Amino acid sequence: MSIRHGLLALLDQGPRYGYQLRTEFEARTGSTWPLNVGQVYTTLGRLERDGLVVSAGEDEEGHQFYAVTEEGRTELRLWFDTPVPRTNPPRDELAIKLAMAVTVPGVDVPAVVQAQRRHSIKALQDYTRLKGRALAGERAPGAQPSDGSDLAWLLVLDQLIFQTEAEVRWLDHCETRLAQHAEARAARPAENAGPGPAPAPAARSVRRGLRA
Repeated sequence: MSIRHGLLALLDQGPRYGYQLRTEFEARTGSTWPLNVGQVYTTLGRLERDGLVVSAGEDEEGHQFYAVTEEGRTELRLWFDTPVPRTNPPRDELAIKLAMAVTVPGVDVPAVVQAQRRHSIKALQDYTRLKGRALAGERAPGAQPSDGSDLAWLLVLDQLIFQTEAEVRWLDHCETRLAQHAEARAARPAENAGPGPAPAPAARSVRRGLRA
C-alpha cells in the first residue's frame, strides 16, 4: 500500500492538513487500511524533504496545510501510469507461516489451514455484506457526496472479495497437497520393506531336505 502516493493524490486536489488527509484517505478506502495521524505526518515530512510537497500556511486554528509541488504532480502521474510490479511480490504472512509450519516438527499444519479457512470465510462474508450495503446506497465512512468515495470503496471491496476468494481456494489446495504428501510418506516405508530377498539356492535345497 502506497501511503506516499495516496497522500499526493489527495493533495493534487488542493492543500490539506494532516487530519484532513487521514480522513479522506480512509473515506476513499472505506477504512480498510486505517491510518494514524503520526503515519500521515511522517509521510508528509518525507514528501517535503523530497521536494514533492511544501508547507502552505496555517488556518486560524493552527492547522498546518501542505500543497503538492510540480515535482509531486510528476511523481503522481508516473505512479498512475506505471503498472504495479510483480517482479518482487509482497511478502504474504500466510504463505510464510505455512512454509515454516511444514518444516517445524510438532506443528499440526492441517489445523493451521482449517483455522485460517474459517477466518478467511468469515472475512469474505463481512466484505460481501459491506458490498451489499454499499450497493444499496450506504456511504463509505467519512465519504462526501459526489467526491467519488463511494465508487472507490466499491472497487476496494471488490478487490478484497476477489483476494479472499483466491485465498480460500489456495487453502483448499494446500489441504489437498498436505493429504497427498502424508499418503506418500505413509506408503514409503512399505515400499522400502518390500517382499524381502529370495533365498539362495543352497538354502532352498536345505529346506527341501528338511521337508522330506
